[in-house]
Amino acid sequence: MAELQLQSPGKQPTIRDVADLAGVATSTVSRALSNPGRVNHVTRERIEQAAAQLNYIPSSQARGLSSGRTQTVAVLVPDITNPFYFDIIRGAQHQLKAAGYTQLLVDTEESADMEADALQKMRRSADGFILAASRLTDAQLAEAATQQPMVTINRASANAPTVVIDTPSAIVQALEHLVSLGHSRICFVGGPTTSWSNAKRWKTFQDEAQDRSLTTFSVGPFTPKTTSGAAAADAAVHTGATACLVFNDLLAIGMLQRLRERGIRVPEDMSIVGCDDIFGADFCNPPLTTMASPIEQAGRVAVSMLLSRLNPQYGGTNRRLAVMPTHLTVRGSTGAAPEL
Repeated sequence: MAELQLQSPGKQPTIRDVADLAGVATSTVSRALSNPGRVNHVTRERIEQAAAQLNYIPSSQARGLSSGRTQTVAVLVPDITNPFYFDIIRGAQHQLKAAGYTQLLVDTEESADMEADALQKMRRSADGFILAASRLTDAQLAEAATQQPMVTINRASANAPTVVIDTPSAIVQALEHLVSLGHSRICFVGGPTTSWSNAKRWKTFQDEAQDRSLTTFSVGPFTPKTTSGAAAADAAVHTGATACLVFNDLLAIGMLQRLRERGIRVPEDMSIVGCDDIFGADFCNPPLTTMASPIEQAGRVAVSMLLSRLNPQYGGTNRRLAVMPTHLTVRGSTGAAPEL
């Protein structure tokens, strides 16, 4: 990085100062802070570090300080202990910090009531909201989106921009993978009934399995935690399926533990596919085959979409929908179907 000249007392750093410290053009700084997807991650991180080091506040944000705004954004997640949300939180925080905002983090504990209560109580303490995997009903979400600026992640809403992680397409990849291994009896292990993404995955599973003339089963709903894995594994074994597509990695990891206790070999007797590729998914015994996507980028894009609503001068994306691609990561928990 270029060396920065000391600021005179009371002087606010400018976008030129950030560009000089990061060793890039001012236009690159503007893109990195307003539309992160257009700048490669190495350059973007260097710019974010420079902006944080200088305590740089974009001019539009500085004007907000005298307009009664709090310069804070609340990020609501259903379960802060779920590693899936770690990257969303980190991506959102980095993007907010670079734009001069502070992140407020709320764990709604998989409760629609707690989520609605937090939205109501924080209307005056946050300029906007990012809802990750909202558990609100469609009517509740539509009403909330008319009352405060918000962006949702993995939950479509007619009244709010949304970032969708395209796990339904990964469901197709997972089914193709299992079929190629000879599986024809496949079980869908479902998550919470309030999960929008669970409903989307189940519909895709049904449609794609029917097209392939597969015998399918469904068990659940289950709380998406490892502690629910034992009940999920027992239910899946009872169906007679030789493979399972599981709502998330935590639930899948709990199933692996229970199957091992019961002496059911994975993948020799049953194959398991998770979703999210959380930290630790590759450390399981066996390592977990799972559906992966750029989760941290989803958090960054959600912030960019929200800041564009809060400040038109911000220059971020005005998209109503952003879709994050997914792919299947094949590991040791899937194998050839057993002979029945």
